[in-house]
Amino acid sequence: MSVLTRDEAQTRAKLLDVHHYAIALDLTTGDETFTSRTVVRFTARTQADTFVELKPAELREATLDGHPLDPETLEDNRLPLKALTAGEHELRIDAVMRYSRTGEGMHRFTDPTDGETYVYTQLFMEDVQRVFAAFDQPDLKAVYDLSVKAPAGWSVLANGITTDLGDGHWQAATTPLISTYLVAVAAGPWHSVRTEHRGLPFGIHCRRSLAPYLDPDADEIFEITRQCYDRYHEKFEEPYPFDSYDQAFVPEFNAGAMENPGLVTFRDEFVYRSAVTDTERQTRAMVIAHEMAHMWFGDLVTLRWWDDIWLNESFAEYMGYQTLTEATRFTDTWTDFGVMRKGWGYDADQRPSTHPVAPEAVDDTASALLNFDGISYAKGASALRQLVTWLGEKDFLTGINTHFARHRFANATLADFIDSLASATERDVHAWADAWLRTTGVDTLRPVVTRGEEGTYTLQVEHKGSRPHRIAVGLYDQDVADEGRHLVLRERLDLDVPQSTPQPIGKRPTLLLLNDGDLTYTKVRFDPESFKAVTETLSGLPSPLTRAVVWNALRDAVRDGELPPTAYLDAARTHLPHETDLALVQGVLAFASTYVTDRYVTPEQRPTALATLSSLCRDLIRRTEDGDNPGLRLIAVRHHINVAAHPDTIAAWLADGTVPGGPELDPELRWRVLARLAVLGATDESAIAAELARDPSATGQEGAARCRAALPTEAAKAHAWEAMFTRDDLSNYLFTATAQGFWQPEQADLVRQYVPRYYQDAVALAARRGPAIAEAAGRWAFPDHAIDEDNQALGQACLRDADPIPALRRKLVDQLDDLGRALRVRQS
Repeated sequence: MSVLTRDEAQTRAKLLDVHHYAIALDLTTGDETFTSRTVVRFTARTQADTFVELKPAELREATLDGHPLDPETLEDNRLPLKALTAGEHELRIDAVMRYSRTGEGMHRFTDPTDGETYVYTQLFMEDVQRVFAAFDQPDLKAVYDLSVKAPAGWSVLANGITTDLGDGHWQAATTPLISTYLVAVAAGPWHSVRTEHRGLPFGIHCRRSLAPYLDPDADEIFEITRQCYDRYHEKFEEPYPFDSYDQAFVPEFNAGAMENPGLVTFRDEFVYRSAVTDTERQTRAMVIAHEMAHMWFGDLVTLRWWDDIWLNESFAEYMGYQTLTEATRFTDTWTDFGVMRKGWGYDADQRPSTHPVAPEAVDDTASALLNFDGISYAKGASALRQLVTWLGEKDFLTGINTHFARHRFANATLADFIDSLASATERDVHAWADAWLRTTGVDTLRPVVTRGEEGTYTLQVEHKGSRPHRIAVGLYDQDVADEGRHLVLRERLDLDVPQSTPQPIGKRPTLLLLNDGDLTYTKVRFDPESFKAVTETLSGLPSPLTRAVVWNALRDAVRDGELPPTAYLDAARTHLPHETDLALVQGVLAFASTYVTDRYVTPEQRPTALATLSSLCRDLIRRTEDGDNPGLRLIAVRHHINVAAHPDTIAAWLADGTVPGGPELDPELRWRVLARLAVLGATDESAIAAELARDPSATGQEGAARCRAALPTEAAKAHAWEAMFTRDDLSNYLFTATAQGFWQPEQADLVRQYVPRYYQDAVALAARRGPAIAEAAGRWAFPDHAIDEDNQALGQACLRDADPIPALRRKLVDQLDDLGRALRVRQS
């Protein structure tokens, strides 16, 4: 398939002005394909050759200005438009298109619970070509009229309000100017809940089988939506630019959500079938806030080319967390960002595949797709938070509103954005952007505390890196009222790094913490006295955001080989039993189990590490016996299941259907227990089949696939491997579930033969099935349990000799770098 290059896009943008698409989709033609008819009206500014993109199962007819085009000239995904004359033109395309099972293009899903079928589009980057013919680049915005023929009993959602014309025919309202990748359709027998806010129709939609789970949360979802909508209208002078706001929770979605104007699509795991913590509800609320921010930054004003994807994602990420904090009951979202999200950015920025937040060398769409990572999201949002700290929120919002006014319903670049900000301040925003957005890597700040005259001290910050930082420095003293078990904030100093002179800090604090409040993006270290205070009194710090900064510093030190992984476990064992913030408990336990016990400790140390976490979880379970903190208890129960080294306790929970004292085992917990029992060899196929009969839902199908792949038998592993790498009939979600079950540290000897097979089979699979499955194969099917030089050598040989497609290559580069880091941590 041909990928679009930046040069080609620039050439075509100079040639064409695209006015209008009329798209007619017929979804009644069978289970494998649908019909797509497109009429495009556009103007050519001069005579030239160009092309339109299309990936059909069959191109039935194509005409340009009434003259037939030869369907045989379609090559890969391009239909040539030769000797196009200057002036207005009309292109007509009649094609048969394939449904997708991988979340790309028009995804089709049949719900195993009730047999109902749903389809929805995900047209991001270059997948619009899987649904209709288009001049597929973000800066060729146009107006869209969409009609859909759907089976009886279906409803159709789109970017604008849809009207049922009868007989299965639906018409969507004409859109304003939007980019090709933002067109959206979702059709099926949706369960819908509707309301109105400030004269605008709001709707939420899900599969019928999820209706009992959506309805109890509908008020909460609408409340968050209204609160964010109102807050954005306080921040932004430009009003919401579309005619409605629908949010559809769709099955087997590849991302968290997609910001289609007027029809945001979310993965339907956000419709909770089982108990969740308040932090998980906060995550759903943040995604709602994030996607709504895109209505302005991304949809109203759109990037010109994919090198500026950070302008979409970093802005929405920052606005999502900040607006949730300001406008909703979730007032502590930056703690969750710090402990759960920011590490994604730190990790990505220290790999060979790192790139600037605003890269200059995004030559084609395949390269652009690789940049949807922790840098474009978490690092970019951190950079914007630092920008607001340095610039001031008033000037920041003034610049943003200038940007919207200048580029509404059009396209803009980084230079445009910086110019808009610069118009609102005397500060040198261009220099700031060069330092923060055009560079790679993570700075490190280390305090040097020096005793001066009369027992007073000064602070000098050692700065490894090149970016300027405006940080807060927290000075904490022991609270004598409780015999030093807690720390109290004496003073928080504002400091610019690099410093011009040492900073006086008075008497020596018990703990000196750089980047208190987490206002910048950097690794921080401790002076010896502060590190001692951290190990003794971390849980006694008064603010959860402060504790998040400390936990991140410990995490970074482990990854950099400066702190033994067992010391991190000891800190968790000491301080988590006293932690009150759910995001911190979840974040620390996730790192401790996923990285420390499964990768960073040696096989010989692993049983002790698991026992430490198991003991910690038991303490948390005992602490929550009174029922006052069900969220904390749920986290503890989940992780106790995950790290169980012996089956007896969790098998008894499954048999009884409950944890003693609660909670009862809902479907998520039952599948979690069964998966761990499968790893431990304490269940079998008959038990998995019985559980699937109990829960035949899509989530149940995934749970069964995960459990079956985790069974410690040669037959189970062979069957799972064939399903992933040979049959090509697994959907994106079932592939991921199977891969999650396959590799287990406890089964290293059993699966050793598959480690060399992985590289050859993954390369072939990715070439056959495309980027979505390639990404899943690189992320979930990689043998990351095999922390050894042989695995590393096999991977390097694959990168050198096998030519994997870009999506898989990027994942392999990242996984192999993480593998090398784990080896270094073990050897440190």
